[in-house]
Amino acid sequence: MPEIGGGTTAGFEIVREAFAENLKRDDEVGAAVAMYLHGRKVVDLWGGIADPEQDRMWERDTLQVVYSTTKAVTATCALLLAQRGELDLDAPVAQYWPEFAANGKGRIPVRWLLTHQAGLPAIDHPISPAEAIAWEPMVTALAAQRPFWEPGTEHGYHGLTFGWLVGEVVRRVSGRSLGTFLAEEIAAPLGLDLWIGLPTSEQHRVSRIIASVPDFEALSRIDLDALPEAVRDVMAAYADPTSLTVRSLRAVTPALDHNNPDEQRAEMPSTNGICTARALARFYAALIGEVDGHRILEPDVLAAATAQQASGIDRILRIPVRIGTGLGLPTPDTFWYSPSAFGFPGIGGSLGFADPATGLAFGYVMNHINEGAPDLRAALLVDAVRTAMKGI
Repeated sequence: MPEIGGGTTAGFEIVREAFAENLKRDDEVGAAVAMYLHGRKVVDLWGGIADPEQDRMWERDTLQVVYSTTKAVTATCALLLAQRGELDLDAPVAQYWPEFAANGKGRIPVRWLLTHQAGLPAIDHPISPAEAIAWEPMVTALAAQRPFWEPGTEHGYHGLTFGWLVGEVVRRVSGRSLGTFLAEEIAAPLGLDLWIGLPTSEQHRVSRIIASVPDFEALSRIDLDALPEAVRDVMAAYADPTSLTVRSLRAVTPALDHNNPDEQRAEMPSTNGICTARALARFYAALIGEVDGHRILEPDVLAAATAQQASGIDRILRIPVRIGTGLGLPTPDTFWYSPSAFGFPGIGGSLGFADPATGLAFGYVMNHINEGAPDLRAALLVDAVRTAMKGI
């Protein structure tokens, strides 16, 4: 059996077995998983290799970039400001960020930034990674950008732009960058190893991402007519370099490299959240209840944030989605689905979610970006914990 650190409380040993099986698989290199149940930690496991280049093993305090799993954390910062009465989600963005009113965007409410309905998944002139790190160039570009569809009429995943859009509103309202707001208002009270904008002092703890760059050129050579109808539209969107889907991925060109220490120190609130699985699970536990006397959102605020705002085929992803106010809602065919669950996955496999109905809060982070299908790693862990909960 692979060497595993950490442990589980009685009754959750099956999760350790599932985690060990994952570490035996070719698609797992290093990973960690943690779970809270009704505010109490019941699973905290880690194992594998954090950095194959340096032969560094995964330790208790190893940190991991979690890509889009970051988005729920970013959204929560805005929701916390709304809870305090400092931000009106239905007020125009331009009320807080006047420059945003350019090109017909004066009436777009803050809520549509959180629900991916603002029509701003891309920019006409992509910016460089250095400009993305600097923050202001992307914010300026988005303020000037004309929407790609009439805002509010459709929803399309704002994969990269979401973080700057929501983050700038948080900055304008709070007077602090989103990463600073997160650190001071959420991470510090809960003792979370969770950052958007990693301190230099913590960079030695970060696991190395192992990933391949998507080959869009190869996709363009696929015979789409030979594909099953269910995936044809999705593949066509990714195979066309002029599609809005591809343009949204290329809002920063060349592609970001979150192994780059400069990017880890920067604030990119769509994709570069860095945390432990323990912190991710504890964050979700504090969304649905008290953890050591702290709760992030009040029950009524959370209920409103997890109420469905949009659903159906996503204009960018080309698959069915359900959207809350900044928080992702799983579709019935998603392995972590329940009618009350909410959370956010990240590219390659990371996942954070909570289910208020059962009291479960879940965090899984890993360094191997699995772009193959299906990726069963998190699914096997979720299945194991649900089996364990039935026996309690």
